[in-house]
Amino acid sequence: VMSQKAHGTSEKPVQKDLRWKCDYDTADRICNFNRHYAEFAGYWTTTTYLNEVDRENPTEYYDSVTGKLLFTAPVGRTMDEFIKESESHGWPSFRDEEVNWDYVRCLPNGECISTTGTHLGHNLPDGKGNRYCINLVSVAGRAEE
Repeated sequence: VMSQKAHGTSEKPVQKDLRWKCDYDTADRICNFNRHYAEFAGYWTTTTYLNEVDRENPTEYYDSVTGKLLFTAPVGRTMDEFIKESESHGWPSFRDEEVNWDYVRCLPNGECISTTGTHLGHNLPDGKGNRYCINLVSVAGRAEE
């Protein structure tokens, strides 16, 4: 899945109009030309995400390259709980029930990727189970048409 393709590990660059005013160049570098690094801790709090995210209903998070649905959160917790956990770890932090396994894979080394080669982040389990720390720039795409 993560082999070299037309544009790094993906077939094409990230979408031009990412949600929450995520930076295109940062997103393209992290999603397509990276296997180990992340946006800086707390980057997601510098975007418009916290002002725009729905506090009452789950939010859908789409692959920034393909627009495929990767995560839906919160599930089984409130948005305030999701945000608090994400703030404490530095990245949006998803749990197993929030992952769309049709398009997300976790490699043996903990790297989380999309089935089309987008680097998403890493699984850093804690006392509650799997915790997927995901770069907001990797899941700021718009739904595929």
